[in-house]
Amino acid sequence: MKADVLLGLQWGDEGKGKIVDVLTPQYNVIARFQGGPNAGHTLEFNGIKHVLHTIPSGIFRKDAVNVIGNGVVIDPIVLMKEIVALKNLRVDVNANLKISKKAHLILPTHRILDAASESQKGSSKIGSTLKGIGPTYMDKTGRNGLRVGDIFLPNFIEKYNSLKAKHEELIKFYTYSYDIENAEKEWFEATEKIKTLQIIDSEVYVNTALKNGERVLCEGAQGSLLDIDFGTYPFVTSSNTTCAGACTGLGIAPNKIENVFGIFKAYCTRVGSGPFPTELENEVGEKMRKIGNEYGSTTGRERRCGWLDLPALKYAVMLNGVTQLIMMKADVLNTFEEIKVCTHYNINGELTEYFPYDATSADINPVYENVKGWNCSTDNVKEIDAMPQALKEYIKYIEDAVGVPITIISLGPDRAQTLIKESLSLTSN
Repeated sequence: MKADVLLGLQWGDEGKGKIVDVLTPQYNVIARFQGGPNAGHTLEFNGIKHVLHTIPSGIFRKDAVNVIGNGVVIDPIVLMKEIVALKNLRVDVNANLKISKKAHLILPTHRILDAASESQKGSSKIGSTLKGIGPTYMDKTGRNGLRVGDIFLPNFIEKYNSLKAKHEELIKFYTYSYDIENAEKEWFEATEKIKTLQIIDSEVYVNTALKNGERVLCEGAQGSLLDIDFGTYPFVTSSNTTCAGACTGLGIAPNKIENVFGIFKAYCTRVGSGPFPTELENEVGEKMRKIGNEYGSTTGRERRCGWLDLPALKYAVMLNGVTQLIMMKADVLNTFEEIKVCTHYNINGELTEYFPYDATSADINPVYENVKGWNCSTDNVKEIDAMPQALKEYIKYIEDAVGVPITIISLGPDRAQTLIKESLSLTSN
């Protein structure tokens, strides 16, 4: 059996949580492979709205095992708050959640370092969520980090204090005051509670599941254009958000991946700083924001909004080897008589359909084509054939441009507002 991968193709917030929840009945294992509590995966069903930050989005399906992989960074305090909230909803977290021993821990001083660093950048801020993600990955690659498995070691406190002391020396370089006492107390209480959960060698578990014929869905966080290597650097996250991250973040070999589901919005959004070629800083962008409720699920910040960007989308499809596309929030465009789509960039008088290396500094002017909008409600659309003709044409327009079929269309936040084409292909090997 091979694993499938589901990830975002834009700057995050594409709706990954909802689709993982929708697809989970087809899988035995849902495995998160990167990122940390800077992610916010929102799910809605049966009148319930819930945001997950660290735990995989299949946790509400009682027959699925959810794995937090080695590529994820974990804040014990955030994780335990998530678990308490889930238990209040009668979710059996202890039975259905497994955590990698190799996942790195976010310390209270990681969060302080993150905030101190961002506060000194002024207009050069990258838009960090201030969750300590960057400093934690820095310690991981610098071979100084603490991992979940370390909490069981007899010298865990010694290792913690050593890393904390290093962080406190670094914080001295910033003009930043902080109080760590309460956060530290809560952090140690949370690590004790983590000991009661299922802590595993996740790479062995996932590969054994595949060997035994179980279906595995690898869940990404953030979006491809925030990838540390291929995103709009330096306005990126600190991990590999592309398909390759599923291999390193779960210990799955490349030849063990089959379907790659790429999720994108029918338009574009971005939270925080960084280039955004099709951004609409006008009443149209504000209209998208209000209709789409475009506010960060982790930070609450306003999302910047703009038209669909085909050069960026094609770039993300190429990087990930996407085999099937999933289009989200088409309903947000219901009241637009005309929709614009960016087909090329004009950079210093030259047309290109490729995402440039210097996206942060280049003078990018989007070149648009106009597409007819459907300008009607989709609230009562329950089948593909019942979609407005103009929406069908918009979908076909994107498929032809990108060269990959759109097999799932979302017309609202609830799991029931999801249309799935018969051509949808899941793992078959």
